[in-house]
Formats: sequence, structure tokens, C-alpha cells
Amino acid sequence: MRTLKIILSAIVIVICLGLVTFAGIFLFSALPREKSDQPETSVSTDPPVQEETPAETPSEPEASAPDAPTDPEVPADTPEEPEQSEDAADELAGHTARIQNYLAGMTLDEKIWQLFFTTPESLTGVTTATQAGDTTKAALAERPVGGLCYFAANLVDADQTRTMLQNTQSYAKTPLFLGVDEEGGRVSRAGSNPAMGVTHFEAAAVYGQRADMAEVYQVGSTLAQELGALGFNLDFAPVADVVTNPNNTEIGDRSYSSDPQVAGAMVSAMVDGLQRGSMVSCLKHFPGHGSTGTDTHEGKSVSNRTLEELQGCEWVPFQAGIDKGAAMVMLSHLTNENLSDLPSDLSPEVVSHLREDLGFQGIIITDSHQMGAITDYYDSGEAAVLALQAGVDMILMPMDLQAAFDGVKAAVEAGTLTEARIDESVTRILTVKYSFGILNLPD
Repeated sequence: MRTLKIILSAIVIVICLGLVTFAGIFLFSALPREKSDQPETSVSTDPPVQEETPAETPSEPEASAPDAPTDPEVPADTPEEPEQSEDAADELAGHTARIQNYLAGMTLDEKIWQLFFTTPESLTGVTTATQAGDTTKAALAERPVGGLCYFAANLVDADQTRTMLQNTQSYAKTPLFLGVDEEGGRVSRAGSNPAMGVTHFEAAAVYGQRADMAEVYQVGSTLAQELGALGFNLDFAPVADVVTNPNNTEIGDRSYSSDPQVAGAMVSAMVDGLQRGSMVSCLKHFPGHGSTGTDTHEGKSVSNRTLEELQGCEWVPFQAGIDKGAAMVMLSHLTNENLSDLPSDLSPEVVSHLREDLGFQGIIITDSHQMGAITDYYDSGEAAVLALQAGVDMILMPMDLQAAFDGVKAAVEAGTLTEARIDESVTRILTVKYSFGILNLPD
């Protein structure tokens, strides 16, 4: 009996210990716990999810021209386009009125001279102009041209160039376009001379291969700053031609790409970089010089590209530059027989395409009228009159400046050209000069 009681007591004790242990476990599990600094992890019995890959990934094909940027980004340091203010229309009307008042105060001769963009040698008669003094002052008083174009021979060093350009501008009654061909590569009038302090950039085709809009924008921005510091206010750049003929020598690596989309993106960035730096940009050479096999410097050059081909290729970069606000477009001397029998810069049809199809309302300038494609077939007066009749605004470097002026004035006096037509072009010239701060007009 005594043994039975001992056994029963032991059983009771074991049961009690079990209950106490169970209660302790329950209470411990119910206590709040501190959160760990480490993120919780969980183990899943599901198989790991793998990234989706295409069923077949083709290798990238090789291409002679880079792919067009699908969504080109504006460089990070590019300022936003200013928003139009509420009184923008009134402000524009005020600008227009001031320009018209200035135009009304000009004589017919002064207006005709504004149509010419020549060299300092042609203006003054000197062999090589490297300074500007009394001879330049007298020449500008007699022949107040719209612009002067400088070449490497004129540019000795930075100080000499700066003084020459400052003096020249100070002599002009109507401020001048002071222009230079600074494309980079083999067309670099200032950058090719280390004494000028202007960066010598690589040829356009090199940048087209990289297809980096930010890089090309920076090229334009740098050139605007460096050329502007010397006194230039216009760069005959960028080349907007698309090379479609591998035997083309006149353009070659001056073109950004044989892909019109790539070329268009680069042209847009270059125009933006130049003009945000207050440097007038001139697109060249409309309607596109990349298909020709001969050089218009030497004589007639012919293209047989159709209108559809031009619209789908050659005109894409020009449209991109125009959409970005390019202030000037240069017409080439090539003859496109599907558009006109005349050199492009003497052709009303080509000018009409540029004005109406591409919507360009800025200054249209010819290529140099000292090139064989013009001089072999026309005298200076005849070429100038034909260009103006076609709708061109400025004649670049006529072979004989005085003869070109005389031809235009005679055409106005004979009624072949109207003074209203002259006024139309001079208004565009004054508007661009005013817009870029070259011409200051009183309120």
C-alpha cells in the first residue's frame, strides 16, 4: 500500500511538471520580441525565378554607320528652352517694328550692300588682310556689306585676330556678320593654328561614329565660346550633308554619317551648342551634296536623286537643324536635275522646297560664287541677280563684288528685281543680327 502511494505521488508530480513546462513555453512565445536590424529572410520551396531571356538572341550586325539614337537626350548641362511669356506677341511686334524702322532709314544702296557676304580682300583690294585700319574703314563706308568671311591666312594669332575683328566691326554703320569655316577636321580655319587658342576638333564623321549628342553639343558650345572671344559671330557649320556616294570627295568625312537619323541628331546638337552660345549657325549644303561624284569648286556637279529620296535621306538632317532653330542655310551649286536645271543656289524650285517643305524662314545664303560651278557659266552680276530672283537672301563671295552690286542695282532700276524683294531679304538679315545681339536697336 505504501508503495502504491509513492507511485501515485510520482505520477502527480510528473503531470504537474509537464503542465508547468507547457505553460512556460506558451507564455514565452506570447512575449513581444525586439526587431532585428537585418531584413527578414524566408525560405521558399518554390523553384528560383530566373530572368526572362529571348528565345533567340541574334548577334549585332556590323554596320558602316552607327545606329540612330532612338531617343537622344539633351545634355545635362543644356539649359531648358525658355517658355513664352504672356506678352511674347507684343514683344515680337515691338522687335518687328524696330527692325522695320531701321530698314526704312536705309538707302537702296545700303540695302543692296547688305546682301553680300564677302572677304576682307574683296572689300578692300589688299592681297591678304591681317589688320583693319583706315583702308577697311573707308571701304566699309563706301560698300557697307552684310558680312565678311575670314580664312586661315587672315588669322595670325589670337591677339591680332581679336584686334582686327574689333576694329572692323567698329567701322560698320550696320554691324557685320563676321564669319569663319570652323567645322573641325580638315576644314578648320582657326583651330588648325595653335596660336589662335581655338580647339581643333576631329572631323564630323568621328563624332557620328560615336553618336553622342552630348559630346557634339559640347563641341558647338566650346566653339561658340572660343570663336566669340575672338570677335566672330557666325560659324559656317555644321555640314548637314548625308554621304550616299562612297566616291564623294567634296564632303566625305565632313558629314556626320551616311545614316540620316544619326546625322540629324548630330546636326541638331551642334546647332544647339553653337546658337546657345550666341554664335549664328549655318547649315550646309542644301539640298544635300553627299550623292555627287564631282566637286563644284572645279565645275558643274550633277545629282539625280529623286524628291522622295531627298525627303527620306538628305533632307532629314537639314530638317533637324531647322527644327532646332538654325538661323542660316547655305545652298550648294550642285544641279539636281529632278528639281531644276539650274545650280541649286540659283533655283527658285530649290528655294521653294527649303521654304515650304522644310519650313525654313531664316537667311538663305549661296555657296561661294568664286567656285567653278558658277564662274564657268555666269558673270558676277548675272549670278547675283538670279540668286535673288530665286529667293536667296545673301550672296557669298562674288568673284567681282562691285560688278555683283552693279548688276543687282541695275535689275532693281529696270524692274527685274523689286525693292520690295530686296527689303524682304534685308529684313531677314537684320532680324538675325538683332536676335543674336549683333545689331542693337533703340526702343
